[in-house]
Amino acid sequence: MNSVSPSAAQYVGGASPVDPGGGGSFGNQQGPHLGGVRAMDANTAGEPDEVDKLKAKLMSAWNNVKYGWSVKSKTTFNKNSPVTVMGHSYVLNCEDEVERFRLAFVSRLWLTYRREFPQLDGSAWTTDCGWGCMLRSGQMLLAQGLLVHLLPRDWSWPSAQEFADVDFEALRPRSPSRAGGVPIPSFGYSSSPRTPTMPQKTPMPGDTALKRGQKTRPEAGRHSQSEPLHRRLVAWFGDVPPAPFGLHQLVELGRSSGKKAGDWYGPSVVAHILQKAVAQTSEVQNLVVYVAQDCTVYKGDVVCLCDQSLTRGMSVPEPSGSDWTSVIILVPVRLGGESLNPSYIQCVKNILRLKCCIGIIGGKPKHSLFFIGCQDDQLLYLDPHYCQAVVDVTQGNFPLESFHCSSPRKMPFSRMDPSCTIGFYARTKKDFETLCGDVSEALSSSKEKYPIFTFVEGQGPDYGLASQSSSHLHSDTSPSPAHILPTGKLNKSNNRGSLDEFVFL
Repeated sequence: MNSVSPSAAQYVGGASPVDPGGGGSFGNQQGPHLGGVRAMDANTAGEPDEVDKLKAKLMSAWNNVKYGWSVKSKTTFNKNSPVTVMGHSYVLNCEDEVERFRLAFVSRLWLTYRREFPQLDGSAWTTDCGWGCMLRSGQMLLAQGLLVHLLPRDWSWPSAQEFADVDFEALRPRSPSRAGGVPIPSFGYSSSPRTPTMPQKTPMPGDTALKRGQKTRPEAGRHSQSEPLHRRLVAWFGDVPPAPFGLHQLVELGRSSGKKAGDWYGPSVVAHILQKAVAQTSEVQNLVVYVAQDCTVYKGDVVCLCDQSLTRGMSVPEPSGSDWTSVIILVPVRLGGESLNPSYIQCVKNILRLKCCIGIIGGKPKHSLFFIGCQDDQLLYLDPHYCQAVVDVTQGNFPLESFHCSSPRKMPFSRMDPSCTIGFYARTKKDFETLCGDVSEALSSSKEKYPIFTFVEGQGPDYGLASQSSSHLHSDTSPSPAHILPTGKLNKSNNRGSLDEFVFL
């Protein structure tokens, strides 16, 4: 895996430069800010324990070393091969294309480990470092769905940081003395060697202003009008108990699946937690989440969930689709036995190239990542494993830099864990019908006898909103989703790892 270091500006806590815009919608934070992770008696929770705070900081520092955030190295992109980000492709052979790629990547919401947030209810945890990566990946998938639901399709963050430690190279033999690739200096992205160091805590004031002022885009003024909503959306994922999609709420919703703070959450369980989170909040209007059953999307179930005319007793759906509720479709799947079946790689590439795809919750065994695109035989992802200080999203102008990543990372498809959840978004009924056709065509590109998942007419067995959101959540050994094993043998060891959510037929 590439090991890159983020630019200093985006890893600042309260000292970061602030952007104008609307504030969070949650009131003042409640509860103590405890920095530790050591079990403690409830009577001792009045003041932060210095030993616990030190342990949390050491855990954070070690985590950032372990996952490569403290060692500088470059991610290399082939400038002659298209790179895909959320359904859009960019050929990085000119400055304009690199700029569009930068905006597309940096504008995605990046939700990572945090430390020193209010205690999670029923536990002594004040950080999710070491256990919350799948929940963070799920947050990023939901955040992408909300971005396309609430903001213009071509929205980009006007204050997007410049890329850090990125090389663009042509496919040609590398010089033995330049094993890192051949940089393209004319693009203006730094490629000078730097000594390994921890991410800086305070950027130079002039440096941040220079980076933001390097390029002036005509659409910047139009997109700046969306900044209050952008800030509000980020606040929904804040690490405070009232945030509707924050860690505190997701952990609470996970209790019905037998999960608690500190447990490992699989991609299927997270899909159902996200469904519940959207269903119970009043913050987001005209949006529902559908979770596929047994690797099957039942079109009738989606229609019943989204067509409001049916809920009013009309026997026939409204032809115009005016009563349609936008939908996020989550499909938990398994792409092989103990490792990824290579026959599915082209299929995954084709899915990531669809504009209706909002990303994939996946990663490596016990190491969750959020896949947002690909180039050649590598996946492009956002990594939740960087541990940052909590940001108080209840403040009006809280800093946004730590919620956006300027350091792209890639990994080979061959290292992808087969257990994942794929997300799609459809705004209208027509969009849903187009989605079904486009995704079915992408699925047919697999050389495997059995597709990753299928669309079928009608409704699934024992379908119901309540049963869908809860009955499959009671344990990681629940019977959803099932899948067909590709040719090969199951791992006979006791290390079930990412297999615990799936039943093999």
